[in-house]
Amino acid sequence: MPAAALSTPDGSPVEVRRSARRTRTVAAFWENGTAVVAIPARFSAAQEAEWVHRMLAKLQRQGEKRAVGGRRRPASDAALAEHATALSARYLGGRAVPSSVRWVGNQNSRWGSATPSDGSIRLSDKLRPMPQWVIDYVLLHELAHLLVPSHNAAFWRLLEPYPETQRAKAFLEGVAFATSRSLPEPPGSCQ
Repeated sequence: MPAAALSTPDGSPVEVRRSARRTRTVAAFWENGTAVVAIPARFSAAQEAEWVHRMLAKLQRQGEKRAVGGRRRPASDAALAEHATALSARYLGGRAVPSSVRWVGNQNSRWGSATPSDGSIRLSDKLRPMPQWVIDYVLLHELAHLLVPSHNAAFWRLLEPYPETQRAKAFLEGVAFATSRSLPEPPGSCQ
């Protein structure tokens, strides 16, 4: 099966990377919303198909285990929309019902945006490597905008139930500060 046609069950793309330096081991990991399977360059097409299947199943099992603890990052737009529904139910009484929720690559000065008139929410791709509690805050922030368009007292009251609001705001301010000054990322940051 050609690599371009591969996708995970939730619709995320799959990339197969062959490496001459990789001799016996196979690895799978997430990179910017893409499931990457790294295999030795010498593998036959049959070996590639077998190992890609095995490793995607392993990634799925890992994702299910993490989802139980609430740590799984929503990789696809469909997974992000599903996560938004769960956050709305948990923190906003299910009142915020977006018509669409998606990752976008064209937001350079905002972490997220919402259009209350049509119910759409967009999150910047720049959030993807950040901790899940930060992504959840931004998503909740945009969900709250579907209910209250401005940043007034009623808006901020909607976010009070989320325990990481202040911490996430501080985290994002720190990232914005470092980015505006072209400071290097410390090793292991945003993991």
